[in-house]
Amino acid sequence: MSADIAHRLERKLHAHDAAARSRLRRARVILALGPLTVTAGIMWALAQPWRLTLLHPFGQGFWWLFAEPPLYVVLVGILFRLVLAPGIVADLTEAGGEADR
Repeated sequence: MSADIAHRLERKLHAHDAAARSRLRRARVILALGPLTVTAGIMWALAQPWRLTLLHPFGQGFWWLFAEPPLYVVLVGILFRLVLAPGIVADLTEAGGEADR
């Protein structure tokens, strides 16, 4: 095997490793979005506790108690992490596997 071919193979392997690391980094970011959103919702609830009418429900109707924006943010973060993120990561890794072929 000539040195030129060996260097080309080595560069190709390094490019493949870089692409795999990039896909892994993207997957980690996508999987982290859900917990970060949950954390933001909890911080919002702690920063503005008067928005949580469940803490003082006296004289409030059902819809006023049901509409809790910080809790919605927490719920969206949980649903994103459990429902959407695994599919997005699977698509990302599948697309990366096809690009490597």
